[in-house]
Amino acid sequence: MVDDLAERYRLAGWWTGRRLIDHFESHVAEGPDELALVSGPDSLSRSELWHAAGLAAEEMRSIIGCGRRVVVILLPNSAAWVVMFLATLRAGHVPATPPVTTPETHLRHIFNLIEPALVICTGPNRLGSPAEAISRAATAASVPVAAADGARLEVHGSAICGDRTVNAPEETAHLMFTSSTTGPPKAVSHSEDTLATLNRQFAERFSLSSETPVFMPSPLGHSVGAIHGARLSMFLGAPLILQDQWNASTALDLVARHRAAFTAAATPFLADLADAEWRGAEPKLDPMRSFLCGGAQVPPVLLRRCRTEFPNTFVTPLWGMTEGGLTTCVSGSTDEQVENTVGVGLPGLELRALDAGMRLQTSGEGELLMRGPGVFNGYYGQPELYAGHIIGDGFFRTGDLARIDPDGYVSITGRLKDLIIRGAVNISPVETENTIAGHPDVVGVAVIGWPDERLGERICAVVATSAPLDLDDVVAFCAKQGLARRYWPERLIQVDHFPRTAAGKIRKQQLRDELVTAFASTDEASTGGAGSDRGSDR
Repeated sequence: MVDDLAERYRLAGWWTGRRLIDHFESHVAEGPDELALVSGPDSLSRSELWHAAGLAAEEMRSIIGCGRRVVVILLPNSAAWVVMFLATLRAGHVPATPPVTTPETHLRHIFNLIEPALVICTGPNRLGSPAEAISRAATAASVPVAAADGARLEVHGSAICGDRTVNAPEETAHLMFTSSTTGPPKAVSHSEDTLATLNRQFAERFSLSSETPVFMPSPLGHSVGAIHGARLSMFLGAPLILQDQWNASTALDLVARHRAAFTAAATPFLADLADAEWRGAEPKLDPMRSFLCGGAQVPPVLLRRCRTEFPNTFVTPLWGMTEGGLTTCVSGSTDEQVENTVGVGLPGLELRALDAGMRLQTSGEGELLMRGPGVFNGYYGQPELYAGHIIGDGFFRTGDLARIDPDGYVSITGRLKDLIIRGAVNISPVETENTIAGHPDVVGVAVIGWPDERLGERICAVVATSAPLDLDDVVAFCAKQGLARRYWPERLIQVDHFPRTAAGKIRKQQLRDELVTAFASTDEASTGGAGSDRGSDR
């Protein structure tokens, strides 16, 4: 079946076999002096980026030789990340790009899983995973570490550490890593064809070209930054405008100065931009034609606000996974569709709802399944895990619960692993979260299942607020908004912040574990830093 699908995608013209470096090299030949990259005070033309990557590729070959070795890039959003990524491709190796903030325990897991030939990093980072932690994890896996200095690679210690003669298979062109909200990251294998399909279809859907600069504040070590930032800009030949340390005011200035026309980022980025003060002569975010917002549920109230804050920017929810897929709204989508769905799939993406009877439906409710030319080809080093996610004729089980309407618009109704089981009834937290997010004093919300001896779980709303709230306030607001009583929260806990992944998703399992532990010996008392219970069980 896999071979049949591949042939179908080639015949349809989605899979051409052309590599990312082929696309970028042609752009270099057409306009060598055109801007390719801006990162802080640094800027590189296409030819300068190509030349720097060529020098780094030569050094890489001198360290690990030829073949198709896996090279891990652990760098912040910077010119160095882009240079080393392109250098890895030019050297014929396979880039593996975890977020630079990946915890040491997860790095050890990743290194053991993918068996890299080299790890590239920089000095101590400002958010975690400093060079020392990276080095410890690499040493434990007998992998050499090199520091990126411009186009130079300085090896720490011996360049020969262990046996790194393992070559990645031809179908693996880039390894990315899942956000791991509940467990260790999985290594997602994409081919040149699956990733080029996503880039090409985004370019067509959002009218992108070499004349539409791409702004990327999302981590390049996350699939959003890698696919819709680094890879997309090289595919198009468009300038890539990077931001490393997030600041909404700085982002607005960068977009205005470089006329950035496209970005993809998580919900917190969008919310911060909506809140940021803007004194420019033109409307806020004016050059930005399209803002794709994903990684976490986008509250409808935020989308409505963005139409006022950014009158010339099309803001759409983006659903997708590191594994691929991708849905968005389009220019003809109604306001209701933008606010209440995540749009329609890219061309060629087949979406199905797996119902309770294990039937695949083109419309209806159930677990969301996907198959298409932009979907990944396996979990690297874990073929059994991948096989366990495939059903029918090659459909991938996403773990998301969804409703597909007759027009193909998808509404995400929850995650299988996030369902609250209250008295043997499955309750999705999404409707409760969206409703509470509309409260004027709520700046963040996650709804989780709270352990209960009688019912199994009760509905617990965890909120970050700008003013004190208690459970009665929130329940009254839910009732006023018309939320069905079965979705009302029965416990309210206030926190100062949420644990998040690099994609902006709230780590619900971590949040739940921390709060349940903090409240283990008390019913209604301060958690001493985790937050405080503002109400009582109902």
